[in-house]
Amino acid sequence: MRNGKRKRLSQRIFSKKQIKNIQSKINMMGGNVKFDAFFFLNMRLFSSIVIFLVVLYISEWGYILAPLITFIYYHGLYYLMIEGSLKRRCDKLDIEAMHFFEIMTLALESGNNLGNALEISCNNVDSELSCEFKKALDEVTYGKSLNEALESLKLRIPSDTINNIILLITQANIFGNNITSDMYHQIDYIRDREIQKAKGRISKIPLRVSVISVLFYIPLIMLLILSPVLIEFFG
Repeated sequence: MRNGKRKRLSQRIFSKKQIKNIQSKINMMGGNVKFDAFFFLNMRLFSSIVIFLVVLYISEWGYILAPLITFIYYHGLYYLMIEGSLKRRCDKLDIEAMHFFEIMTLALESGNNLGNALEISCNNVDSELSCEFKKALDEVTYGKSLNEALESLKLRIPSDTINNIILLITQANIFGNNITSDMYHQIDYIRDREIQKAKGRISKIPLRVSVISVLFYIPLIMLLILSPVLIEFFG
């Protein structure tokens, strides 16, 4: 009953397109997510109203701060709960993809068909990406075709790179072409991109160290240098 009321309320306030867009992103966040688009949209709306009223009541500048803080909270909550989680999952899946698809490509080179190659990869790799492919193979067991299961899988994967590989696998399943060389190209692309990301993170370390030094160490050193003068002045 509560679930039905929640859905009806969201459908009155938010457009179908907005609800569908939020739900599609939640679906890509993995099976551990315990909320849906209706819960998120209602929770964000009502918590924003509460924050607006509280700030308006407790602050003498509430008529300025309340809209500003509510705006930041409303959009920040979407980033923290949806976009931020999606980005972290996408990065994790991309890292896992190298090992998973290497095993799958080796299985294909050994003469296995696509279904068997995917099953071998799932049985030998313990990762979140492997679990998603296991779900797809379970759907095949329950009556779906491999192509249908792979199309459903794409809706649960936030990584464009992995979805391109899934599309490549689907086309190979339809036309029967050999994709081992294409798979190695995709794996090399993922590896090179992860190396570039690592180099980017390393290049930012000196800047972060400089910022920390400016904010903490330099004021401390200045305080130590000037402490005799300050003691004499205040003494």
